[in-house]
Amino acid sequence: MTQTAKNVLMITESPFPEDTRVKNEAYTLAEAGFRVVVIALNFNQRRFMETLRGVDVYRLPMITIFKKSSLKKKRFSFLLYRLKSAVGYILEYIYFTLASFLLSQYIAFKQGVDVVHLHNPPNTLFVVGLYFRMLGKKFVFDHHDLAPELYLSRYKVGKDMLYRLLLAEEKMCLKLSNMVIATNQSYKAIDAERGRIDPQKIIIVRNGPDPQRFRAVPPDGQLKASGRIILTYVGVMGPQDGVDYLLKALHHLVYERGRTNIYCIIVGPGDALDDLKNLAESLYLNEYIRFTGFIPKADLLKYLSSADICLDPNPSSPLNDVSTWIKVMEYMAMGKPVVSFDLKETRYTAGHAAVFVTPNDTRAFAEAIMNLMDDPAKRAEMGRVGRRRIEKELAWEYSAANLIQGYEKLTGRVLYTSPSIV
Repeated sequence: MTQTAKNVLMITESPFPEDTRVKNEAYTLAEAGFRVVVIALNFNQRRFMETLRGVDVYRLPMITIFKKSSLKKKRFSFLLYRLKSAVGYILEYIYFTLASFLLSQYIAFKQGVDVVHLHNPPNTLFVVGLYFRMLGKKFVFDHHDLAPELYLSRYKVGKDMLYRLLLAEEKMCLKLSNMVIATNQSYKAIDAERGRIDPQKIIIVRNGPDPQRFRAVPPDGQLKASGRIILTYVGVMGPQDGVDYLLKALHHLVYERGRTNIYCIIVGPGDALDDLKNLAESLYLNEYIRFTGFIPKADLLKYLSSADICLDPNPSSPLNDVSTWIKVMEYMAMGKPVVSFDLKETRYTAGHAAVFVTPNDTRAFAEAIMNLMDDPAKRAEMGRVGRRRIEKELAWEYSAANLIQGYEKLTGRVLYTSPSIV
């Protein structure tokens, strides 16, 4: 590919610009000289097409087929939930893949496509990548989630036929792409082994936050005036994300340890949200927590600035053990101490900015929160350590440099080497 290669088409089954990783990559490439178009899902009734910071965004209508979450333990209910979820995801993924393919034809006709950059899930998007490769274009696979491990972690199942199908799709993405983007070293190792591809084909672009945008703002006055210790969780809430573990830890903290001077802000959307609200009610936690759902960035910063302790309850699972969570780095960027289960990549990310406890042990999680509640000096020092690590090692500017280098190698173009942090 020559110096004329300049048109990048990104496809993501997530909202834009709400998806931080996709937003950061799209803006970085646009600032480096590419013309970037993003096909995304329409979330929150945004416009079908708009231009944001030089990036053209097209949004496809979101469809939801069947509820995807259940915390019920009864066998029949769980089996029915698994069946409905599988059918729902398959139909939604087929819809998004076909709609993206059709829209990509319009974009290719209108302005051309030199690189198609696909963010998973779904891995069914490999058919779009294959189509453009057959036309002589470049295909980038941006590996957000290990779909087979996500399936195992979400549904607590064995390696059945659906697992093998997900594995086959993932291998197609890895083998057909010209470049693979992994989020950490664990993903890179898995991609190289599973796809049987040259590790030189894989670059690591971590989910680094922007320390200029993630910094303290005036806290929520009402929360701080309450005199309580403010706990905060930020993130998507699916069955595999561990917010149920968090709620059980809070129950232990309040009703077994008598620590009623807490208030927990739980921020984010997710298909487990309704079930989690029901669980919180059954655990008599309603006066100690607030579910906010999706909120604007300004409100997110306000709640994070109000927090005394931030929480990452992702349990140990085939997916979580090797994944990097952007919320942990956002907590660190805000100078907040973190309590987390002891997972490999989380320990690498947070280091001394977090207290790590035995995976999936909700009592240990609660005890760690309590110990930090009683030690404000330690909280402050952990916050300083985390902020410093983001500024010196993990901020988006360092990830952006890797992305630019990968695209230079992929396209043969010399790009602007100092894109601003997004």
